Amino acid sequence: MSVEANASLRAGEVAVAAPLHGDAALYFIGSVRTPWSQSRDCPRQGDREHGPICRIEVNEPWRAALKGLEGHSHAQILYWMHLARRDLVLQSPRSDGETTGTFAIRSPNRPNPVSSSLVAILEVGADHVLVRGLDCVDGTPLIDIKPERCPEAPRPKGA
Repeated sequence: MSVEANASLRAGEVAVAAPLHGDAALYFIGSVRTPWSQSRDCPRQGDREHGPICRIEVNEPWRAALKGLEGHSHAQILYWMHLARRDLVLQSPRSDGETTGTFAIRSPNRPNPVSSSLVAILEVGADHVLVRGLDCVDGTPLIDIKPERCPEAPRPKGA
């Protein structure tokens, strides 16, 4: 681990050496456009009702996969938190020296910084989706878009 990485640890945090190679590959299918240029400006959680309108841009050849999404009101957006640290096993989210294991908190700093947000769909275009409810930096790589619930899926009891 570099000296710079150690210098950015908060009191009580622990970092480990990351593996030299990965086990799988991802395709970034597009990018997320938001009003936030830095992580510190992002909300802790997106607001599906009053949050800013954000644009999800889908690259070729994945644009055809948007067909049918306009029939849904909400979607789960999966994205890669490309600015996150990947070596922290203990974190101090409040910077108070009290630590919690990475898997017990929703911090973007994790071995595989995949994040997800449930968003409200406002518009589906040929190459984009306009949504409310995101919480990531402008230009964040897009991994996947999934409708909140498929129309063919059985409804839970009591719903």
